[in-house]
Amino acid sequence: MKRSTERILVTHAGNLPRSEELARLLTAKNEGHAYDKEAFAALVQSAVTDVVKKQVDCGIDIVNDGEVGKSNFSRYTRERLSGFVERQPRPGYKPAPIFGRDLAEFPEYFNRGGRTAVGGHARLFFCNEPLKYVGQAAVRTEIEHLKAALQGLHVEEAFLPAVAPGTLEHWMKNDYYPNDEAYLYAIADAMHDEYKAIVDAGFILQIDDPDLADAWQMNSHMSVAEYRKYAELRIHALNHALRDIPPEGVRFHMCWGSYHGPHKYDIPLKDIVDLILKVRAGAYSIEASNPRHEHEWRVWEEVRLPEGKALIPGVAGHASDFIEHPELIAERLLRYARLVGRENVIAGTDCGLGARLGHPKIAWAKFETMAEGARLATKKLWGR
Repeated sequence: MKRSTERILVTHAGNLPRSEELARLLTAKNEGHAYDKEAFAALVQSAVTDVVKKQVDCGIDIVNDGEVGKSNFSRYTRERLSGFVERQPRPGYKPAPIFGRDLAEFPEYFNRGGRTAVGGHARLFFCNEPLKYVGQAAVRTEIEHLKAALQGLHVEEAFLPAVAPGTLEHWMKNDYYPNDEAYLYAIADAMHDEYKAIVDAGFILQIDDPDLADAWQMNSHMSVAEYRKYAELRIHALNHALRDIPPEGVRFHMCWGSYHGPHKYDIPLKDIVDLILKVRAGAYSIEASNPRHEHEWRVWEEVRLPEGKALIPGVAGHASDFIEHPELIAERLLRYARLVGRENVIAGTDCGLGARLGHPKIAWAKFETMAEGARLATKKLWGR
């Protein structure tokens, strides 16, 4: 895994803008409607090539495929796992939204405009037999697309995201395994194939696990102590999935859920940071720039980043269409560099920018300003 040994490197959290045509085909595929498979495959390959070049042009050092061929950062796995069915939930089922604690105080906000915060649930997925990974061809295609897109370009490194067992558990419910632990380890064993394929291909594996933090909102009945026990089991399952993968080939991304909303009841970073650092990874990508969490850089005044690990703080956000000033990006990076060491900091985003900003051009502008801010921070940290 590359480190910021001579300058602050720049990366991002994964999801990037895609064209309307590709979005339309992905929706058709996702909904089980007829679509032109050859046209879709060609469009994905072209989109990966385009999105990689745009990242390089914007000054991103550690790039990915933009997740442009995936329907969703986590639910893409329904095409890569067998052992579940899609059906309506049983009577009395009550979903736990990722803003559950906020919803209790701000129901008017979440139910405004005639909508309901928790809508219908006609499309839920339930594990009903042993889980198996059947996505070998899909992940191989993903790898081939990224390798082809990188030809002729200079990048420091490339990564591919994959979802964590604990986040997969959130939307694919268990109707087969005897308990949560057995189910989580079954997911871990199944997803291990995908994780290993990415690293074996020479790419960095990014584990996406927003539910490490936002499940606190879903489990609104839990105390902090109870929640830590809940989260630790899910980290143990993830580490099981990563068991024979070198930590330096893995980076771990977490956030507090990418929904636009109050986030008043997000669990503080200080309450889970030690759990995050238990993940078998070489770098930790942590949401850090939005108004609810920006102050948490101070956590690193008390917490020591383990030797040989890197921190990827979010210095540009997905929650606002404001384009951060380069001086602000530099200021944020300098805070972290002074606490954990300049060589241990890589500039990142809070979350994927693809579907969460008002226009795709804003995502690319944020990347450009991140790169400029990293150059400013480099000048102050290295004198060049």
